[in-house]
Amino acid sequence: MFKSKREFVFIILAGIFITNAVIAELIGGKLIQIGPYPIWDTGYAFGPFIMSIGIIPWPVVFLTTDLINEYYGKAGVKRLSIITASLIAYAFVILFVAIKVPAAAGISSVTDEQFFAVFGQSLWIIVASIIAFLLSQFIDVFIFWLLRDKTGKKMIWLRSTGSTAISQLVDTFVVLGIAFWLPGKMTTAVYINAALTGYTFKLLIAVTLTPLIYAGHSALDKYFGNEEAGKLIEKSAEQSLGHKVEE
Repeated sequence: MFKSKREFVFIILAGIFITNAVIAELIGGKLIQIGPYPIWDTGYAFGPFIMSIGIIPWPVVFLTTDLINEYYGKAGVKRLSIITASLIAYAFVILFVAIKVPAAAGISSVTDEQFFAVFGQSLWIIVASIIAFLLSQFIDVFIFWLLRDKTGKKMIWLRSTGSTAISQLVDTFVVLGIAFWLPGKMTTAVYINAALTGYTFKLLIAVTLTPLIYAGHSALDKYFGNEEAGKLIEKSAEQSLGHKVEE
């Protein structure tokens, strides 16, 4: 069915990447509150902090982005990001059509109002989701390969976590800014609160994922074979940077 292990792995990683990215965009309109909670027995509390529930699937997107970058290069990530953005737009079009088709009165267990309340995200949120996603992915690719050029194969954690830290800072502020702040759904104070909270959680997740990034590398190296994996990584680096990298 698949011509090579390389093709098979890419299909699997792409499927995981697309699924989690689309889910994150679909559920991203729901904001949750964290805190205020008492700190031990001091009586002091922190919060409340506001963030999007769409943060839940993003750790998987971070992980697959780093693996695709490493083994398939910047072209692979950029191509997949554009495809994913197109699929996100397609999902919103289907939801728009589904919203416009009336539910069967007295038969459907979900009313039109309930369906709209869950899936009827505004145009602002749709536009924000797609713009922020593409912008953050392209920034991630740029930072990843900038660090890869400077460090060679060493310091996987730096290029993976560093690229995620910067790209998600942009993503968080852009998506909330366009979706909620510009249309006046959030005050500036709430916008900054939500953006900083969401970004802090994303950053903590990115750091926590570091062992999984190494585990993913180890699993792929074992699956491809160390020699073949080394060739794939070297080829990916040369194609992405346009020159041979000193290891």
